[in-house]
Formats: sequence, structure tokens, C-alpha cells
Amino acid sequence: MFAALAAHPWAYPMLEVVHIVGIALLLGNLLALEVRVWGGARALPVPALARLSLGLALSGFALAAGSGLLMFGTQASELLGNRAFLVKMLLLVLAGLNAAWFHTRRSLERLDAAAKVSMGVSTLIWLLVVACGRWIAYW
Repeated sequence: MFAALAAHPWAYPMLEVVHIVGIALLLGNLLALEVRVWGGARALPVPALARLSLGLALSGFALAAGSGLLMFGTQASELLGNRAFLVKMLLLVLAGLNAAWFHTRRSLERLDAAAKVSMGVSTLIWLLVVACGRWIAYW
């Protein structure tokens, strides 16, 4: 299956498009929620915004992860030797740990300094994930 994806003239580029759409949904919705956590858009109730943006962010993550796994399968051995890819995978683990901590402590109910720091760290991590993803081709 992976050989067919790599060999087909438009399959891999379409996977890249799906991956980018997933990243956009994920990062865009996390940024919208971060604006609210940081005190912006006060007219928007946090619970309703969180339900919408986190649902869309999870959908984006699912698209990015699924397409990323398929792309990985087409060149696994090369990627496992690529420093940018390995850093990206480490950052994904850190993003997951940060999200788990954020939600376990009920940060959306508290909206305290720790919630704001966690959201800022999340955004930074995801931007670094995107940067590492782009660097895979060059490193």
C-alpha cells in the first residue's frame, strides 16, 4: 500500500494537502481558544467556544495524524534517520502531555495564570511542530 502511495503521481501530494488542512484546523482553533483564555473575546462564553474549537482541533489532529502516518509509511527508514522528524515526534509527545495537564487541572474553568502559560506553551509547541515538519525535507 505504501509503495502505491509513493508511486502514484498525485496520491502523496494529496496526503500533504490533507495534512496541511489538518494542521490549519488544529492550530487555528487552538489559537482561537487561546485568545479567549488570554482574556480576549470576552463576549464568547468559554464552555461553548471550547466545545466548538476543541472539537474542530481534534478533527484537525485526526486528519494530520492519519495523513502523517500514511506519509511516514512511504519513507519510514529515511524519516527515522531525520533529526527534524525526530524532534517533531518529541514535540508531539510534549504537546500531548501539555494538553493532558491542561485538561486534567480543569484549566478552562480556572482561566488562571497556569492556564494562560499552558496555552502559550501549546501554541509554541505546535508552531515548532510545523517548523520541524517543513525542515524534514532539508535536514
